[in-house]
Amino acid sequence: MERPKIYVLDTNVLIHDPNSVYNFKEHDIMIPMVVLEELDKLKVGPSAVAADCRQAVRTIDNIIGASTPREIAEGVVIKKYEDGVEIIQGRLSILMSGFEHHGHKLTSQINDNQIINDVLNFQKRIPDKDVILITKDINMRLKARGCGLSAEDYHNDQLITDIDRLTTGYHRIDGSFWEQLDAIQSQTLTGEQFHTLPKALLYQLLGSKFFINQFIVDEKEFVGRIKAVDDEWVTLELLNTGLLMRQKCWGLNPRDIYQAMAMYLIMDPDIDLVSLNGPAGSGKTILALACALELTLEQKNFKRIIATRSTRGLDEDIGFLPGTETEKMTPWLGAFTDNLEALHAEDYDPSGSEHYVGSNMPIHFKSLNFVRGRSFQNSFLIVDEAQNLTPHQIKTIITRAGEGTKVLCMGNLAQIDTPYLGATSSGLTYMSERFKGFDHGGSITLKGVARSRLAAYAEKYL
Repeated sequence: MERPKIYVLDTNVLIHDPNSVYNFKEHDIMIPMVVLEELDKLKVGPSAVAADCRQAVRTIDNIIGASTPREIAEGVVIKKYEDGVEIIQGRLSILMSGFEHHGHKLTSQINDNQIINDVLNFQKRIPDKDVILITKDINMRLKARGCGLSAEDYHNDQLITDIDRLTTGYHRIDGSFWEQLDAIQSQTLTGEQFHTLPKALLYQLLGSKFFINQFIVDEKEFVGRIKAVDDEWVTLELLNTGLLMRQKCWGLNPRDIYQAMAMYLIMDPDIDLVSLNGPAGSGKTILALACALELTLEQKNFKRIIATRSTRGLDEDIGFLPGTETEKMTPWLGAFTDNLEALHAEDYDPSGSEHYVGSNMPIHFKSLNFVRGRSFQNSFLIVDEAQNLTPHQIKTIITRAGEGTKVLCMGNLAQIDTPYLGATSSGLTYMSERFKGFDHGGSITLKGVARSRLAAYAEKYL
């Protein structure tokens, strides 16, 4: 029989996911008093971290409510509601500090050490239960294990355990797609744009799961997009490499088939969300900007382009920069202005072209801190450096999309600068996996480095 478990949550877990207390099912949850003190210190201000702290405190208060000190010490029942049905889970309690502990003990001047000491003491008092510290701080987990305490990472929002299993948005077929399909079951093409085939047949050919809006690419210039999937049939949109490579947005042609597939998805009016993952220099930003300008200025599908990003230091540093919000954000969003220059480098008057873009359709640079609570209507929303966002933050941004808004999230999972985030726990990974079956969403992993031969060599060998 499995021993009862008590999970002790660290501060970074509650900031990473303010609703994490609801994700441990029937197991009991304990929050150290030191964690509540840290949340209290961090909750003030307009930063994303402060907002997450406030949400975490509200979540804890919703559970504890008007419970007496005795009830809190024993544990308050955690209740959550799904589709109007009340679900009873474990209990939530608060672990007080200051108990004397004998044996392994760390200096208590550091909050992490104080939490470990308190949990060790609590574990000694209840030897019949497993006490597990949950923290996203690797060093804290190492210290806890060194003191004989079980410690784990927070995995609830990690949909994959190996980044190599992340959806790329396409399936590669060796040789000819049609020849291999005919070898399994004879196919008759009618010359139309769409082709329907049995779902089991495509699964047998690909050998893996597939989802709507994913592409199929072979070595004979065939490209197809999975347009519809039901219980028995799959509808393929028949394309080809030449057709995709001839696309042009704001004067930009795709340099490889991966950029071409990404451009095709972005330009599809039926697609509301696109995520782009790829190494530095693979063309994410210039592709996003070119498509945004084409759809906004030329096709008039959107009224404005809104660009935002998350980067370490942005939450704190933006307030000290002079000027308006756009002027404050400009240094952080230099990648967009650099690529705007690149798109017009061959114009007769590049500065005039950039002025034309700015005067006819201002690109709004928004701080991530001030995206909360907004609703963006008829906008093309670009989220840069999305690999540095937590799943909770990515949800906050995407839910800002109003009627007629397209969202494009892009990032490089090999360059994560945010503490406590990894490739498998990044908001970009979480979003890509969650939206795999969404009829109006798609994801593409770009390959290669299109920036320059120097950048390509550096990406491969440095």
